[in-house]
Amino acid sequence: MKIKIITNVILLVLAMATIFCDKKIDSEALMMEMFNKKNVKIVVTDSGLGGMSVAADLAARLPKSGVFQNAEIIFFNSLFHNKSGYNSLDSEDEKIRIFDIALNSMKNKYHPDLLLIACNTLSVLYDKTPFSKIADLPVIGIVATGVDLIHEQFNNTPQATAIIFATKTTVASQYHKKMLIDRGIDESQIVLQACHKLAGSIERGADSPETAELIRKYVNQAMSTIDADHSIFASLNCTHYGYSIEQFRVSFAEAGYPEVTIIDPNPEMADFLFDEKYLHRYQETKVSVKVVSKVSISDEKKDSLAPLIQKTSFAAAEALRNYRYDADLFDAKFDTTQLKD
Repeated sequence: MKIKIITNVILLVLAMATIFCDKKIDSEALMMEMFNKKNVKIVVTDSGLGGMSVAADLAARLPKSGVFQNAEIIFFNSLFHNKSGYNSLDSEDEKIRIFDIALNSMKNKYHPDLLLIACNTLSVLYDKTPFSKIADLPVIGIVATGVDLIHEQFNNTPQATAIIFATKTTVASQYHKKMLIDRGIDESQIVLQACHKLAGSIERGADSPETAELIRKYVNQAMSTIDADHSIFASLNCTHYGYSIEQFRVSFAEAGYPEVTIIDPNPEMADFLFDEKYLHRYQETKVSVKVVSKVSISDEKKDSLAPLIQKTSFAAAEALRNYRYDADLFDAKFDTTQLKD
């Protein structure tokens, strides 16, 4: 199944690049060029800290893989303001404009060999950015991984209904739904559930009463649209939500579904790097990890997430604890009156 998912992710990414880019870029050639390098720099980005779990996964798996000789992992926090973020901007054009500025900063400051957009919100914005039209490096978004995993679950339970939990921007885009319909899934089997403010709550406390209450609220909202006793499964399509997967299980159990399957795409996002044909080219891969952020990361957030990240990678957790604050990381000038709760 994993090989099939890896292949589908790469094919879907390449297809999306062809569809959305004005300038035709040979994405497959760029990917092959990256794999031919001994030393690589991988930038992982998110509109917050959810994508740190993807950076941690890379940091944990790369050393024994021998795929590269050296790998530098840089987590680039694309959050532009501590008061609010992309999902609280009214205008999609403004979201795209700011993310495009961040993308250009990633490229110009760090010159990555690979960019992983470990954020569903930013992934659905990416293809609309000017950067995407001229990108000369492989750029992988997490949406494709999520769609593959949801589709695999539909193959196992074809009569079930999928509940897709995501941010307002991701739900409004309907990317997951459109891609699943294109694969033959009936629209009536897909429930999109926006979870406003949940990502921020998880950053402050993944198992806090506030987070548990929000998850209970959104699970109940989604379940209210589904017939009782109907077969369901859930997919967590915001990278933050996986930190609180046990709270989702508890809420589904309270709703009468103690054995519900819950999909978390985060651990699968970087699988394509570990294809058998690339493994053990070197005795080991030396890995370094750092975190950079335009906004300050509070001790509350570090204390909430670092212990969870440490279960996967001590190096990634330490990088978060010792992140580099850079107010000039990217110049996101914007109208603060657009910010809403």
